[in-house]
Amino acid sequence: MKNRNRRKQQGNGVVSWSTFFWCTLVVVLSCMLLTTLNLSPFTHHTTTSITFPLQWNKGPPPRTSHHATNTKTISIRETVFLPDQALVFLNYPPSFPFLAKSDLTCLYFNDTHTLAHPPIQLHLARIREQIVRCNLPPRGNTTVSLIIQSKPLPASSLHQWTPLVYEAFFDHDSTTLLFVKGLNLKPERLVEPARFHCLFGWDFTNPKFVLKSNAISAAQEIIRCQTPISILTGQARAQPQSIKVTIQVDQREIFPSIARPGLRQPRNTPRRKAHHICICTMLWNQARFLKEWVMYHTRIGVQRWFIYDNNSDDDIENVISFLQSIGYNISQHLWPWVKTQEAGFSHCALRARASCEWVGFIDVDEYFNVKIKGGLRSVIWHKTRLENNVGEIRTPCYSFGPSGLRQVPREGVMVGYTCRLAARERHKSIVRPEALNRSLINVVHHFHLREPFVAVDVEKSVMVINHYKYQVWKVFKRKFYRRVATYVADWRQNQNVGSKDRAPGLGTKAVEPVGWANRFCEVWDMRLRSMVMRNFLDRRTRLLPWQPEFEHHFRRQRRKERKPA
Repeated sequence: MKNRNRRKQQGNGVVSWSTFFWCTLVVVLSCMLLTTLNLSPFTHHTTTSITFPLQWNKGPPPRTSHHATNTKTISIRETVFLPDQALVFLNYPPSFPFLAKSDLTCLYFNDTHTLAHPPIQLHLARIREQIVRCNLPPRGNTTVSLIIQSKPLPASSLHQWTPLVYEAFFDHDSTTLLFVKGLNLKPERLVEPARFHCLFGWDFTNPKFVLKSNAISAAQEIIRCQTPISILTGQARAQPQSIKVTIQVDQREIFPSIARPGLRQPRNTPRRKAHHICICTMLWNQARFLKEWVMYHTRIGVQRWFIYDNNSDDDIENVISFLQSIGYNISQHLWPWVKTQEAGFSHCALRARASCEWVGFIDVDEYFNVKIKGGLRSVIWHKTRLENNVGEIRTPCYSFGPSGLRQVPREGVMVGYTCRLAARERHKSIVRPEALNRSLINVVHHFHLREPFVAVDVEKSVMVINHYKYQVWKVFKRKFYRRVATYVADWRQNQNVGSKDRAPGLGTKAVEPVGWANRFCEVWDMRLRSMVMRNFLDRRTRLLPWQPEFEHHFRRQRRKERKPA
């Protein structure tokens, strides 16, 4: 009878206690074994990190084992020493809130002592990543890390600025572009791509975890390689944020790399793009001039702005935020890599390709001075209406001097500087992104194009660029301390002294020459000044919209409008 009852219970799905006990024990032992072995398809990828519980910022973390579960991890992925500062790449787990600058401290240490300083700036990078900019370590301190709300993070792998693969980009033609410092290739020259190979993986010291492909073009700082099929087909997407790319030179030297290409670009661009005219620029500490530059160029036809910030520390975030709040389509992209303007422009051309028909590449002290009706759109139509293969429009530049001023003009550069040199100096370009050569060679002023596209020049009666190059000494002397172009010598170096990139006869010292305010003045040119005063001056306040006083007036008006009646 007992046996029949036991069989009846089993037939009804009831499990005996002994069976339940042994099954549970097997499951527990299996989990412990798997955890101990740390079985994972990516066990070769390691990151130095410190583990905190879900609410770690509310108190000290409890003691946990190396394999504790239900925790989130903040980690320093790697650190790069630039010539003037250190970049610390901070990784976040999914859904973890980003930290503020006040939460972080830069930590410097060696075997005997440690120092701590606040960070220079904090930037959002890609998904779940911030870049923390720290001062270089003081003499004797060789390692940089971070303190998060009094809790130190272990240091990570350290890279010097050169040689280094610093950026990468999955292009839509099944290729990958690598941006490389330390190749020391000559400007505007293609080199034999067979010298280079691209390596994709996590640990470049272990061939088992590396995919290799051939380079198909090489020039300046950019190597283009075929993307491995396994990445194209999605077999290597399990950890897309972790796949690194680097180069191997002459089958021997493998460059250090921090480059992770991220998501692939769509193959097909829309037939009608969102914007007709966009502008890319790279700047350092030019926030005070940004509003005037953006507002003016928007009036003549620019619709979208890509600001590549080369480590500014002059409140540029707030200026861009203000412009966004009043309707300007402008975005800031941190480009921390020093002396890489050409590479940055190539990167921006790729970024803008999907949404912009034409992209202008000018500096913040350069203004398109359009002399025909209809603005930039009319200029482009004027140069392309008879030919479909125009890929670049080149505009002559004229350099303006201090125009007798000794202080920064309160009305802005277009109104303040009205005297220039008589002869033109070089040109700047508006390009069609699809027309660029696959090498992406550029020399800041223009790009190399692929066949059958050609470049055309704009007549000076149609448009010129007012280049406010030689401003009052207070502004101009900053050029001595930072140049962003790769192939342009810094002002303090005794190189290419006669180049048009320099001020004639100035020398290599940031000492104001006698009579600076009246230099570079051969032709008084009031045209753009008159246009600005006619079209931008507020008749009631007598202010221009980029003046600080006008912004205060604008904010007061907004507050009044928001008050209930």
